[in-house]
Amino acid sequence: MKEMGVSRWADATPHASALIEGLRDIGYSLETAISDIIDNSVTASARRIQIITETYSDEPYIAIVDDGEGMTEGELVAAMRPGSQNPLATRDEPDLGRFGLGLKSASFSQCRRLTVVSRKAGQTSAAIWDLDDIAERNEWAVQLPEDTSLIPAVDHLGAAGTLVLWQKLDRLNGGYSHDAAKRAEAINQRIAETERHLRLVFHRFMEEAKPLRILLNGRMLRPLDPFARKNPATIADPEERLALPHGDVEIQSFTLPHHKQMNKTDWEDLAGPEGHLKSQGFYLYRGKRLILFGTWFRLCRQSELTKLSRVRIDIPNSMDADWKIDVKKSSAQLPPIVRDRLKKVIERIQAGSKRTYNKRGQKLVNHERLPMWHRIQSDGQIRYRPNVEHPAFADFAENLPPELRRGFFNCIALVGASLPVETLHADMAGTAEEIVPDRVDEDTLAQAVQATLSALMGARKDIKEIMSLMKDVDPFRSAWEDTQRIISTLIEAREES
Repeated sequence: MKEMGVSRWADATPHASALIEGLRDIGYSLETAISDIIDNSVTASARRIQIITETYSDEPYIAIVDDGEGMTEGELVAAMRPGSQNPLATRDEPDLGRFGLGLKSASFSQCRRLTVVSRKAGQTSAAIWDLDDIAERNEWAVQLPEDTSLIPAVDHLGAAGTLVLWQKLDRLNGGYSHDAAKRAEAINQRIAETERHLRLVFHRFMEEAKPLRILLNGRMLRPLDPFARKNPATIADPEERLALPHGDVEIQSFTLPHHKQMNKTDWEDLAGPEGHLKSQGFYLYRGKRLILFGTWFRLCRQSELTKLSRVRIDIPNSMDADWKIDVKKSSAQLPPIVRDRLKKVIERIQAGSKRTYNKRGQKLVNHERLPMWHRIQSDGQIRYRPNVEHPAFADFAENLPPELRRGFFNCIALVGASLPVETLHADMAGTAEEIVPDRVDEDTLAQAVQATLSALMGARKDIKEIMSLMKDVDPFRSAWEDTQRIISTLIEAREES
């Protein structure tokens, strides 16, 4: 095909004011914006990062200060240029950047005035983008102030490092531009929500032998390991490695401990605001930095069966294009070549979960274990029916006049037929760990213990076996200390008689 000749060229330089306003709406949240700034600090070899907020003044601000390598004035001006790096260029392994847009687009998404002060080799440089000035001048020109002493938070800058300062926080004030108290409340709420995100996204840097320290208004943030690897009850599968043209993909599956094997604070911290059901799935890391989490990449549904399953995926920054990492570094797409491997990982996880649940189900339907309920599966349906042969029921019915027994068993059947299946399903899908057996009073428990103990002793079972059987079923399991006490009292009474 013959190429068409070009006879003229026309200047299509974008209008500064229009394009830079457009950069504000890429889709950053406060947590992803601050994370993007921290990425730059990590790339600059920072070991200490301070997030400083002033929310109650008439001119609130957010400052991120690091102790990294810093920049010369020439490097700073280049860093302030939108698109300062080619996303196709090869990067060093610890480089968490990609497009050269993060500093600018992340900052503008939250504020209208961005100031960066950097110190390197004893020289301090500063540059300012102010969207109101750009709107007026319509020029790609940054301010280079000579005096930096009056810039907020600049006194936190050490011998080397960088300060990123956000002012004119129009996207964070909650609409309360003239109400200082409510504006501060709105900003502080967003900062509080951001804290957990930072603990999670950078947890591997914070766990290193020489840890990255992130401080929020002087308070050190603790790393949040989504796999609870320090808990001895966590199950970690062997690591797999998938060699691909642009680098290796590392995959490792974890099964979190049951909520009874973890204190409540850690359990809720691990679950996050959306709960364990929404936190299951793949956790994608790029250069140890968490990019995406809580998704199965549409390979399966989030379910109660797999809610404690989390899979770590590690990719190098050389695979950005393969995974379509976006500007915000908060989303990615699964490459087809990796899809088949991850399908097998999911199949293995689901099989393991089903085995665990089936094992628990067998305990429920094992007649020797005295279930209060029978699990009946037939014609593709599952029903739960009270076990009228349970000693507590059978013993009570035996002592009833014959004319009352039928009515008693009818009442038991009505309880089974009235099981609130839909409500149970909804609760299990949301917060299953909050569903617990109802407590029974002392008299009810004593009656059930006495009937069960008599039946089992009548079946010539020794006390050790009886205790083992009863400890495995409710209502005895959930009130085991009281059950043990009642058993001891009954046995003593038998021996004395």
